[in-house]
Amino acid sequence: MAPVVQLPEIPEIPEAERTPLVSTLLQIIERLAERVQQLEQEARQLKDEIALLKGQKKRPKFKPSQLDQKAGKESKQRDGEGRRPGSEKRRKTEQLTIHEEKVIAPSEPIPPGSRFKGYRDFVVQDLVIGARTTRYRLERWKTPQGETLCARLPEAIGQRHFGPTLVSYVLYQHHHCQVTQPLLLEQLREWGIELSAGQLNALLLTDQEAFHGEKDALLSTALAVSSHVTVDDTGTRHQGRNGYVTHIGNEAFAWFQSTESKSRINFLKLLRAGHSDYCINEAALAYMDKHRLAKALVQGLREHPLHHFADQTQWEAHLQALRITGARHRRIATEGALLGSVLAHGVSAELAIVSDDAGQFNVLHHGLCWVHAERLVHKLNPFNEDQREDQARVRTEIWSLYADLKRYQQEPTEAAKEKLQARFDTLFSQKTRFETLNQTLKRIARNKSELLLVLERPEIPLHTNGSETAIRDYVKKNKVSGGTRSDLGRRCRDTHASLKKTCRLLGLSFWAYLTDRLSRLNQIPPLPELVHHRAEPP
Repeated sequence: MAPVVQLPEIPEIPEAERTPLVSTLLQIIERLAERVQQLEQEARQLKDEIALLKGQKKRPKFKPSQLDQKAGKESKQRDGEGRRPGSEKRRKTEQLTIHEEKVIAPSEPIPPGSRFKGYRDFVVQDLVIGARTTRYRLERWKTPQGETLCARLPEAIGQRHFGPTLVSYVLYQHHHCQVTQPLLLEQLREWGIELSAGQLNALLLTDQEAFHGEKDALLSTALAVSSHVTVDDTGTRHQGRNGYVTHIGNEAFAWFQSTESKSRINFLKLLRAGHSDYCINEAALAYMDKHRLAKALVQGLREHPLHHFADQTQWEAHLQALRITGARHRRIATEGALLGSVLAHGVSAELAIVSDDAGQFNVLHHGLCWVHAERLVHKLNPFNEDQREDQARVRTEIWSLYADLKRYQQEPTEAAKEKLQARFDTLFSQKTRFETLNQTLKRIARNKSELLLVLERPEIPLHTNGSETAIRDYVKKNKVSGGTRSDLGRRCRDTHASLKKTCRLLGLSFWAYLTDRLSRLNQIPPLPELVHHRAEPP
């Protein structure tokens, strides 16, 4: 809806200049202005009604500020009733380390005979920001034999001209706070740090092998000890081309990988957690049978003496030798061999994968997100009051069933399981006055086993909110910085996103983690080890 044009303000006309014509025109203008205001109000109301019909939210109503009222209440409670709200909690300054104490005497002269009554403590927190430059003077000695001995730099310094705290700050600001390189360079220079744009880029990209290794080990360890994961993907750009990033994680870890594809083959390659082989085993053959690969082709793969292939080149040569040349046949065979490799490397065949119903994630024990299922009903556009009533009633019934499924997770019983299955059948087989809604309910009903996987596996989540939240950082990053330009830059982005999110899930400070690793202290255990420990029963 186009905005209403703002009318210009009419200057005050002296009474002497108000002819009958001018007075009449002023009255007409005043009535038109009132009509414009009325039309503006009606337009806003119509916009809200249209939003409601589409299932969207109305514009928020702005209420008068209550800051003054709250301040008055708090001051009244402090003065009249004693302690302010929330003061029963621990004092925030008790755990602080005091770095400096300053004793301040009264500015007025102290009269003779006065008695000292102690101190009134007032704690002030501040942040010290500034460049700190250290010159290392490495001693050199020449032995009687003519050899030269030279001191070595501390291990934490390596051969860089920038200390571990500065490098930690650069990584933290860029990967955690989404600060772009130009702004970060400008900030550091204002603080007295002398470095170029190329040096800043090198700090972000080079000497990251330890981080990459920890990230690569994270997925294989987590998949081996996890009973379930949630997954999601989103678009991202690399070298000016569209691509994708996939998230795999649960309550203990988060792992990201950027690729050019989001097919099922791509997802199974990610689940191999760094391995590159293809395996023909019983799980692979069962997958091919399930997806109706020609029996003669399955039998050929089964009877051939070679069942393990080191890489994609060997696998494709094997398919060619067996004359498996059709695109569909090669795809199903490749998916089966990749699944065989995934299970051969320690991933449990009972692993539950919860997704938003994207087809590439439908492997192993697949579960669906209830939030995305309900969204299919929420997004429908009813055309009359009867349809709106039916839509609202069905949504209420879905969320009621969802709440009971959450309670079932706490106390699973066979009786509750049968009751919830019956409620699902009743809910999604009903007929309403809204035909599009009826078809949507049928569509959801076809996914019964995946939506009710929680009845067999109460430990799995009912939604993919964790993955949706985790991958949102990539969406923000795309808006702030666009895509990556180099393969190394893309790898560093995936690595630090994985490590940052995992630290948060494990209750670790990402800043403490970075400084620990870059200072070579290694007081924080490897993240895969912490994930493995989290999965162990108490």
